[in-house]
Amino acid sequence: MSRPCRGGDRDFSFYRKPGADANLSAADLDQALLQDCRIFHFGTLSLTGEPCRTATWKAVEIAKEAGALISFDPNLREPLWDSLDEARVQIAWGLGQCDILKIADNELLFITGKEDFAEGAALLHSQYPNIRLLNVTAGAAGSYAFYGSLHTFQPGCTLGGVIETTGAGDTFCASVLNFVLDHGLEGLTVQDLDQMLRFANTAAYLVTTKKGAIRSMPDRTTVEETMHRAFGA
Repeated sequence: MSRPCRGGDRDFSFYRKPGADANLSAADLDQALLQDCRIFHFGTLSLTGEPCRTATWKAVEIAKEAGALISFDPNLREPLWDSLDEARVQIAWGLGQCDILKIADNELLFITGKEDFAEGAALLHSQYPNIRLLNVTAGAAGSYAFYGSLHTFQPGCTLGGVIETTGAGDTFCASVLNFVLDHGLEGLTVQDLDQMLRFANTAAYLVTTKKGAIRSMPDRTTVEETMHRAFGA
């Protein structure tokens, strides 16, 4: 459960010992679905314990063997872990699996110890050369993309009216994955990355202007109209 805090940010309370998601087992996986997907996305909430951890490992293995791109969001929620050392171990595993990484500024600091985003991204790329597209989100300030030798920044959408930020990161990530489905991961330009970030930032902003997460997600037309208002693009 999330609760809005001052400035629209939120904190979380978890009722999850056990929760339905934590009880997902490898036997519950739909292997045909995993073998047919183009992108498989996962985070660390399913890596916090068993049996869902083994189920996640297996799902990533099946999807990867079938040729899917792997997307990862550390999505660090400290109260769900028995220790932060264990969180680091499992996040490191996820980093070693993914083609696409979405990581928040606080998570980048947690993993790399670097406050400078470019330095943190460079360290992750050196440790995990499998990461082809690395996006760092910095809340309302905007987001950064690191792709090969290219890197770029796009500011956040600041039209006002923020109510709560629940779901903003997930919406950003979903928008990026939609872009990858449309454009692929080969031969992207700075202009492509800027387009991707601008759309994802705007979609994430729109979610913050309503209560809740899934029901607040905008459609493409609304995002594009808001982009035009905010950026003239």
